Parts: sequence; structure tokens; C-alpha cells
Amino acid sequence: MSHDIRHILDNWDYDPSKSYRRIMGDNGREKVQIRVDNAAFQGVLQMELDERPDGRQPYGYDFVLDYYRQSLQRYERAHGTKRGFELDEENCAELFDESLRIYNRYVFLLQLQDYPRVVRDTNRNMELFRFVKAYARREKDRNKLERWWPYIIRINTTARAMLVMKESQDFDVALQLVNEAAKKIEALEKVDVEEFEAERERSLKALEEMKISICEHKPLTAVEKLQSRLENAVRDERYEEAASLRDKLKNIGQSEPGEHSVQDDS
Repeated sequence: MSHDIRHILDNWDYDPSKSYRRIMGDNGREKVQIRVDNAAFQGVLQMELDERPDGRQPYGYDFVLDYYRQSLQRYERAHGTKRGFELDEENCAELFDESLRIYNRYVFLLQLQDYPRVVRDTNRNMELFRFVKAYARREKDRNKLERWWPYIIRINTTARAMLVMKESQDFDVALQLVNEAAKKIEALEKVDVEEFEAERERSLKALEEMKISICEHKPLTAVEKLQSRLENAVRDERYEEAASLRDKLKNIGQSEPGEHSVQDDS
């Protein structure tokens, strides 16, 4: 069997602006591949779309987090309490490594617009953050992941909002998700490291920009269309039309909520 990957690169219809693709693996599961084109070398990185990105099963579990959760349950059954259960330095290093692998995957999944998997992976990493915070023996380990909360809240919310708009075109729900995420980030307990403050500011700015984008793409209601037409009519000095539109809006305001209909006769 040849170890030369030239045939893989030659058969890749490569676009430098899009250095990734989905493939179906020999195991029947989807994978994502990332092409590396450097002045000195070429290569292909590959990760699983489901389960662990590296395809491994640590301790016979799909994720190392699942293994340590089971360890916690066994400890609680044996001792009648969770008190005393701890993650040592080596345990935390395994969890940190898994968290980084999942992070690297959802970055590419976001580019692929695979929003359900982005939500899944960010949720899993948030669970891992909480688990380490609750049970790590060393304070250094307990606080290691806390700096990334603004970023992961932002990415999770971005994927959820995009999913809502894609599946149900509910722009109001998407706006609500973004507003709630901004409040969560603002309410986070400060972590005294540079990355936390930088990512907090960056994430709040990104969410504000997303709010603006959602509002720009949100379809106008019938009332908003009439208001827009009224403004245009007044600006263009079409006063008879403006008066008619003003009457329609007045009638809507006097109707009971949900009982009126607007006929857009444009």
C-alpha cells in the first residue's frame, strides 16, 4: 500500500478560498477534511463529524468526559455523596485536550454552516467547562477554561439563531436569543486574564452586529410596509396617497389586536 497522498491531492477539486470538504469515510461515517498548502509542504487534516473528532474511544467511551462522569457516578454510589470526588492534574489535561479537539471541529462546522453540530459541540464543551470547574482539585485547573465563556456563548448563540432563521424564519426568536446571550456575557463573573476581557468585548460586538444583520434581513410586517409607504409619500409630496395611508394606519390602531387585516394595494 502506497503512503503517498499525492493521489488524494490530485483528485481534490481545490479552491484556496475554501480549504475544507466533507467526505464519507471507509467506516461509513461523515468526516471533514482540511487541506494544507504551504510553501514547503502539502497535507490533509481529517476529523470525524460525530463522536470524538479523532475517532478514538478513551477508556471505551465515546468521550473522555463521559468516562469521568461515570467515574463520578461510581464514586457517589460507593460513598453516598459526590463530596470528595476530584479530578487530578492528569485527568484535567485529558479533558482540556478533548475540549480543544471539539473546539477545532466546531470552528470548521460553523464555516460549513452545519449549525446543529455546532450547537451540539458547543453544548458539550460548556458541560465540560462546568464539570472541570466543579471537580478539579487544583484552582489553576478549575479556572483554566473560564476565560472562554464569552466566546463559547457567542458561537453557541450564533448557531442557534442561524438555525431558527433557516428552519422557521422566526427573526424575532433569533433576536431574542442574541439579546439573551449578550446579557449572559455581561453578567459573567470577571476572570482576571487578558483573554477573558478581550473575548468579552469581541463577543458583545459580534452579537450587536448580528442583531443589526437580523433586523436588516427581517421581513417587514404589513403595518411596517404601510408606514414605509407613508414616509415615501410624504417625502415625495403625494399628499392624497399619504392621507389614505394615514387613515389605514389609524384604523389599524383602533382595531382590537389580532382582529384586523391589512390589504397592501401597492
